[in-house]
Amino acid sequence: MAHPNQKPSRKQSQKISARERIQEAQRLEKEANARRRRIVVGVSLVVGLALVGGTALAISTAGGDSKSTAADAVEPTAMVVPANTSGADGTVITYGKADAAHTLQVFEDFRCPVCKNFEAANGDAVRKLAEDGTVKVEYHLAAFLDKNLGGKGSRTALAAIGAAVNEGVDKFKAYHDVLYANQPDEREDGFGDVNHLLELADKVPGLKSDAFVKAVTDRTYAPWAKKVADAFNDSGVTGTPTVKVDGKPLTLFSGNKALTAEQFTAQVKQAAGLQ
Repeated sequence: MAHPNQKPSRKQSQKISARERIQEAQRLEKEANARRRRIVVGVSLVVGLALVGGTALAISTAGGDSKSTAADAVEPTAMVVPANTSGADGTVITYGKADAAHTLQVFEDFRCPVCKNFEAANGDAVRKLAEDGTVKVEYHLAAFLDKNLGGKGSRTALAAIGAAVNEGVDKFKAYHDVLYANQPDEREDGFGDVNHLLELADKVPGLKSDAFVKAVTDRTYAPWAKKVADAFNDSGVTGTPTVKVDGKPLTLFSGNKALTAEQFTAQVKQAAGLQ
């Protein structure tokens, strides 16, 4: 036996070193698992607060190399940009009159329950502002909740939206509204099932053409959906819903309640300098 103050032999040192490396690897793995749990719990708390009070944002933690996930491997790789889109790679969907002097930007994620709250309270107001020419509405759609909570519902819904906008902007808007009105619990990843998305398409008259069904089933617009999600990640917007008028952020909630349609409309017009 080595004396307590005696230097260990080379063989003993190798054994100690190997054991320390194993222990260090186990420690790092535990820390990584703990960090992943904190992200999921943190986001779940955010969306839970949103369901209770309606004032919290879904927070994006996407960034860097997180834009691609393992689920992308089963999706087509050929980039197909749907008709009726604009911006680089067609990542922006514009609803309303193209010559409107002011622009309302809406940043949303289809799995975000706070976005559902905003749409329930002010979706009709957004539609009216677009249809009367006060603003044109630019939709910038996200998919960060897939990474934060797991699953593929945001991206799958976004790909289906690509098929809808390819049929027409009005079809897009109607399907967009149907998805929010029928949003599943974000933890269930209900929008990850293309059959469910096709069932919801039945609620939009004239949407479910053969071309639409094929595009949704084949995930034709999945690469485009990734481009759209990447554009959101690069936009500097860190939470959904976010709404801006001519680049100026709006307040969407007061206390624990969403603004009324009248309050929201007045704020839009004020930000646009129309009152």
